[in-house]
Parts: sequence; C-alpha cells; structure tokens
Amino acid sequence: MSDHRRLGRELDLFDTDPLMGAGLPYWLPDGAVVRHTLEEYVREAERVGGYRHVYSPVLGKRELYEISGHWDHYSEDMFPPMELGSEQVVLRPSLCPHHALIYRSRSHSYRELPLRMAELGGMYRSELSGVLGGLTRVRAIQLNDAHIFCTLEQAVEEARAALDLIRRAYADLGIRAARYRLSLPGEGNKYVADPDLWKRATALLEQVLDGVEYEAVEGEAAFYGPKIDVQITDRAGRESTLSTVQIDFHQPERFDLHYIGADGAKHRPVMVHRSIIGSVERAVAHLIEEHGGAFPAWLAPVQLVVLPVSEEQYAQADQVVRRALGLGLRAELAGPEHGTLGARIRAARLAPYVAVIGAREADGDLTAVRLRDGRKPGAVPVEELLHRVRSVVEARGAELWAAA
Repeated sequence: MSDHRRLGRELDLFDTDPLMGAGLPYWLPDGAVVRHTLEEYVREAERVGGYRHVYSPVLGKRELYEISGHWDHYSEDMFPPMELGSEQVVLRPSLCPHHALIYRSRSHSYRELPLRMAELGGMYRSELSGVLGGLTRVRAIQLNDAHIFCTLEQAVEEARAALDLIRRAYADLGIRAARYRLSLPGEGNKYVADPDLWKRATALLEQVLDGVEYEAVEGEAAFYGPKIDVQITDRAGRESTLSTVQIDFHQPERFDLHYIGADGAKHRPVMVHRSIIGSVERAVAHLIEEHGGAFPAWLAPVQLVVLPVSEEQYAQADQVVRRALGLGLRAELAGPEHGTLGARIRAARLAPYVAVIGAREADGDLTAVRLRDGRKPGAVPVEELLHRVRSVVEARGAELWAAA
C-alpha cells in the first residue's frame, strides 16, 4: 500500500517533531521542491486565467470573524483568541474574510467585474489530535484559494471556468476525480439561517453542473452556502474533498460589498469561492500515493541524476549537471563516493532520467540514458538528452522519451 505517511518519510519529503506538535509537519528539501513547483504551477494557471494575486495576514481581529459568521458557526474549529492589549486576535480559519476586506478597500465599477483575486495563503484549524494524519489532516494549512467578485449574471460562467481550471490541473497532475458532489446544508444550527440564500445559490450551482454527473449530499455545505466538491479517493478507498467551487451571497451582504452599476447605483456583487487543488498539503499527500513517489518529470524533486562510472569521468559528469541546472532543470551528480554504479542506479530509481558517463561516453560528449520506466535509449549526445528532458518538463508530458 502506497501510504503517503510512510513514503513521505522514506523519500525524505516531510516529517514531524513532537516539539513542533501534532498536525504540524515540516517539509524537507525534496518535499519543498515538490510543494514549490506545485505552487508555481497553480500561480501560473491562475495568472493565465485572469487572476491577480494578493497577500493577506494570517491573523485577524475577532470582530472580523464575527462579521463573516465564522465565530458563530465555526468557532469550534478555530484556535482560541490571543489577547493583544485591549483587542483579541485570531489565527484565521479561512481567507475569504480577508479578501472581502481587500475588495471593500477600493470602489469598483461594473466595468471591472469579474474581479478575480487569488492567494496561496496560510490558514489554521484547531483539529482534534485523533483525526490528524500525515499531510491529509493538519492544523496549519497552505490553501490555494481565490475569490471572484462578479455580477449575478456572471456567476455561473465564472464558476464553470473555475471547474475547467480544476479539470486541467488534474490532467497535468495525473489526478483522477472520483466524483462530483453538490454539497447542501443539513439539519442543525451550524448553517446560516437564510432559506432564500440557499435556494438561489443552489440553483446557480445546479446550472454550473449541467451536463456533469454528480450527487447531491446534505450536511456537507459550507456554513454560508452550498458548494461543488471534487472528490478523490486514496489507495485504501477513502474519499476526501480536494477542490471546491462555491457561490456565496452571504459574505457580500455581511461585509456590505458593492459595485457601481451602469445605472450609477450601488449593487451587491456575488462572491465565487474556488480552490483548484485545495490545500497544498492534501494535494501533495494524494500525489505521493497516486504516483508512489515517482512524480511526473516536471514535478519530480530531481529530474536528472548523472552518474560517472569512475573518478576519471567526474569532471565531465559535473559539467553535464551544470548545463542541466543552467537550463532550469533539477539535476544532481552521484559519484563513486556514493557506492558502486549498481547501487547508485538503484538509489536513483525514482528519478525520471539517469545519465551514466563512462570512458567511451566522456570521449564523445555522450551519455548512456536510463529511463525510470526501465527503457534504455542507449548512448545519446548530452545536448540531445538535455533538450529532450527540458521539452518533457516544459510540456508537463507523461511520455519520457517520445519519438524525436
């Protein structure tokens, strides 16, 4: 079983320490590479999709979350307030109140809408120790979050576009959606008591899901509105939510958000919440299990390992690594000091590309290439190898050695 907790530690991706606390993993260098690459991928996808990025504080006054409704409906999952002089501040459980304030800080015309605001930001949940596990359930979360402020007429189209972004990301990452869920409110007082709000938002999300096979499930909504959840399953068959799209009438009302319409009057925007990959932690956990640690070439911590057969080829191998690094690739040299050639090849088994340089290869600026899938294309000019690897990485391709 490819349990990400075991694999993550075996592959030196992440770990934990009792002094940091439960649910607070730290990232080791290789894991940090995967996380950084994933974050940069998401930022670029959002930039191309018309989003503008912001940064906001991880703390907020208690009053902020009283206005948003989190304090009344979500405080059991929040960390206790910290006394700061005469004020109380709280580690944020969500980014949306901060983004609402950023929107509210400037006046907006209908011509500016939709306004797409994105952030990869930290948020914090006071999870019980019994439910914590690896990267899937943590207390400090790095969330790929975004909020689209738009007119009512734009809401369905924007939510559909967000769903398309999620599908494209899954294709690039090798993630399979298990099912789509329309998450609705259930019984109890954890949900905002506004039947009209729920009815309007649900009707719009049903339009977004037109043509998509989905299941409506009660009791899984956010406290302020219904949402589309993209569900994934791990290797043990356990299901969890990775990505979400929500249409929200509640926050714009609570924060008195508005824009100036074509008629010169104030109008209330709709707030579309969406997350392409959800939390970075849960996304990486799923990717570790999905790929068994053998990440796609563009996401792999080390893309190319260069092995000199003996000390005589060390300088040549070092030059290949330097050329690869200069092209933006992640490359490492594993010399004879790391063991026999066979041992070094086995140690590099998860690298998409291994380049072996012996005396014959060194004389002709060649390298004997081994692919992670077991294929051996043979002796290849170094320039050709680097070009091929770079092409696969830039295209986020699944085929390691396509026909030239």
